[in-house]
Amino acid sequence: MAFDLKEIIAARLGENYQLHERHVNPTLVQAQRVIGFDKVYARAEGAYLYDMDNQPYLDFLSGYSVFNIGRNHPVVKQAIRDVLDLDLPNMVQMDCSLLSGLLAEALTKRTPSHLNAVFFCNSGTEAMEGALKFARAATGRKRAVSLASAFHGLSLGSLSLMGCESFTEGFGPLMEGFDARVPLDDIEALDRQLGSRDVAALVIETVQGKGCQTSKTDFFIRAQELCRKYGTLLISDEVQTGLGRTGKMFGFQHWNLEPDIITLAKTLSGGYVPCGAIVTRREIYQKTFSRMDRCVVHSTTFGRNNLAMACGLAALEVIDSEKLVANSAKMGALLMEKVNELRAKHSFIKEVRGRGLMVGIEFHEPHEFKLKMAWKLLHKIDKVLFAQMVVTQMLSKHRILTQVAGHAMDVMKILPPLIIGEKEVDMFVNALDDVLTECRKFPGPMWELGNNFVKAALGSKRIAEARPAVSA
Repeated sequence: MAFDLKEIIAARLGENYQLHERHVNPTLVQAQRVIGFDKVYARAEGAYLYDMDNQPYLDFLSGYSVFNIGRNHPVVKQAIRDVLDLDLPNMVQMDCSLLSGLLAEALTKRTPSHLNAVFFCNSGTEAMEGALKFARAATGRKRAVSLASAFHGLSLGSLSLMGCESFTEGFGPLMEGFDARVPLDDIEALDRQLGSRDVAALVIETVQGKGCQTSKTDFFIRAQELCRKYGTLLISDEVQTGLGRTGKMFGFQHWNLEPDIITLAKTLSGGYVPCGAIVTRREIYQKTFSRMDRCVVHSTTFGRNNLAMACGLAALEVIDSEKLVANSAKMGALLMEKVNELRAKHSFIKEVRGRGLMVGIEFHEPHEFKLKMAWKLLHKIDKVLFAQMVVTQMLSKHRILTQVAGHAMDVMKILPPLIIGEKEVDMFVNALDDVLTECRKFPGPMWELGNNFVKAALGSKRIAEARPAVSA
């Protein structure tokens, strides 16, 4: 019997959550059901997902900034077909492939001139792991410093850069020398850390991936000056902020920084194939690949595969030809302006922040007495539950997909594709206005939803506490 993928999908679409419950991650399935995210999406195009009834859902999450150019872009689809039709030799390993050379060339044309050496890998966390190795090899130092509330990935080295216990719990001990966290905008604290002159790298996100926090001062400029003063390399994590997301090609360009190393991934392949990259100065690169017997001392089997490289070339072409960087800046400014206008009406909104189309909407305790009491009760259980109420209703009532920004944060994270226009901005703002209006009704359906979340959170905690440890 011939393998027919279309037939398999047609026959079994709708079994998604049952299959994952049995064979993959039942806890994730449980969480998605509780918050009403257990939708079955049948297809996707541009800024929209479509369910089995062909109902559209506006995607304001973009797979966590994977689909900057929109989903299933025809230019990238054609690049994949071309690679397959050409029967190119792939991952020979003992060769230098053309497509990886072309993508490296394309990236260095878009980065500052001092960033002229590229290493390809498969993901953002792989890129960060490699960047940390490069920094250690180049400086001879072992420590790395990061910023509070940072997110740099979940493999052991990148995880060690994060202070979020919800991610690190149970995985210690973490990497020695990676435990220094500096609060954003605290330049004196950073000076104290780097002044020891034993720090290989300072790792930054110019807009943080979790809470969408960004500097309100000249912190990043002064941080770069301290790096130069103390011989520390500056790594800019551009996995989420890169390739147009913040309204510039790279996030560091908002401050005219000159990082020593940048990391890329997520949207680099247009969302089709895992693809990551490190771009650095040649002299740093050569400290790792210093002799012929060390020419593959840091490598990855699939890092330069032809599908990823072709997708990367196509995605960069789309970003340029469709002027998506400029559109990100324009639509991001419009979105933040319109959400800010809602603050006068909805005291739940504390702040709207970010750059381009990387936006965080932070909520806080409202002014009204009844709502204050409801807020306090909800937050005794979990600080994220109000934001989760909002994003759940945005999906169930308005068919707009967003998500909370992180654990213990009442922040709604907005990451739409960079292709959106005023129509999509208005759809989002009108929906948010409606949901927050419903939140002002206490008691009411929105707060009943919050109560359901509280019950689910308490039940999950009791189950986890009762579960015995696993023994060999």
